[in-house]
Amino acid sequence: MADYRQVIDTPTRRFIKKIEAFYSNATTDLDSGQQRAAYTAMCNSLSHGRASGITSIDRSLNGVPARHYTKSYASVSGVSDDHTRQALRPRIIYFHGGGFVVGGLDSHDDICSEVCAATGLDVLAPAYRLAPEHRHPAMFDDAVAATRVILEDNNWPVILCGDSAGGNLAAATAHALRHPSIIGQLLVYPSLGPDPGTGSFIIHAEAPLLTRVDLHYYLAVRLDGPDRLQDPQLYPLADRDFSCLPPTVVVTAGCDPLRDDGPAYCNAISAAGGRAQWIDAPGLVHGFLRARGTVDSAKRAFHRITSALIMLGGGGWDFKE
Repeated sequence: MADYRQVIDTPTRRFIKKIEAFYSNATTDLDSGQQRAAYTAMCNSLSHGRASGITSIDRSLNGVPARHYTKSYASVSGVSDDHTRQALRPRIIYFHGGGFVVGGLDSHDDICSEVCAATGLDVLAPAYRLAPEHRHPAMFDDAVAATRVILEDNNWPVILCGDSAGGNLAAATAHALRHPSIIGQLLVYPSLGPDPGTGSFIIHAEAPLLTRVDLHYYLAVRLDGPDRLQDPQLYPLADRDFSCLPPTVVVTAGCDPLRDDGPAYCNAISAAGGRAQWIDAPGLVHGFLRARGTVDSAKRAFHRITSALIMLGGGGWDFKE
């Protein structure tokens, strides 16, 4: 087990306490409605508000509720040229985290708006169906359905992105579609494979904000039945084919049982001839995106995330092969 007193700094510990005041490990003992209320309170407490210059509309993507974020631009002459600029730019599809149990259009509103502001790219955030009301593969089906709509809309180039459970859905969607217009994926502390009983799953089994027991709980709620270890719709790392996947960046938290999924996934893509880069954020914990305004290391990690999205959107690759 890790000694977090040695690796987690004071600002991060303060962040952990703020989260736990609303959404502690004991929250999983509550019913789904109570969990969602606690999660909403936590999100509202830590929200920075909507980034300036960002507008949004709520829409449906093949029946999946979604929020579409756009950054306003003005030409030098003062005449808006939004349509021209946006026609040249990829779109980010952002799948929210929350263990497939909590989260929705509002939980990641500030994060999505800041991603839009920092990258200049439109962000579409689908609100996929949640467990326990809807079991696997309902959330996967929604992710694929929403992505198909964007891909079919004038052949928009797309970057798939998501945090935690959303990172799982982004990767599973990339594997399912392998579409040439999916030009990149960026996954933030994603869950990508089954618990191997080794590595970070043991070292960080009692990590702050996400424990190994929590992971087993969320999986059980999502499945409501036996594990499906060979199902790539559930576990992208279970896929036997990692070819034809887009350039991929995976960002992990150093103090997270899911940490080792990052290098394992990147290595699998690289071995199949693709481009993949793993970025670790030492000393940070699962959910650090919500600390980007108060913890310097989280702020730096968020900057690396948005910089990588800009890189992927431009078709570049700034990492060593």
